[in-house]
Amino acid sequence: MYIENTELENFVTDLSVLDEIMLKHDLVRAGQWDYERVTYDKKYVVKEGTYYLRVFGVAIEGDVDTRKATIKLKKPVLGKYYYPFGVEYGDDEIFPESLVKDCETTLKAVYEVLQPYNLQK
Repeated sequence: MYIENTELENFVTDLSVLDEIMLKHDLVRAGQWDYERVTYDKKYVVKEGTYYLRVFGVAIEGDVDTRKATIKLKKPVLGKYYYPFGVEYGDDEIFPESLVKDCETTLKAVYEVLQPYNLQK
């Protein structure tokens, strides 16, 4: 499920700033990166199952490996984890309303803190 109207889609900022701010909002990059892409995950375990809020980004300049990169964010997505297959994002998934609300609140808070670091002015 794509999360709409977050203002994070196409947001451009520095990787080191992004890493710090995302982590403060429980969005962890950990090993989810390669030289051109990053993924920040926030894990939710609720009675309905395990879910991941994911924010993907792509390097438009520099290299993620060197931690000197400019990242352009993509539209955030919420998915449900199914063992052993992985995370599903399909339109037929049902997401608890309280979970969706928490994701929207988290993304709004991230955007508000990131705003001064927008490199796309």
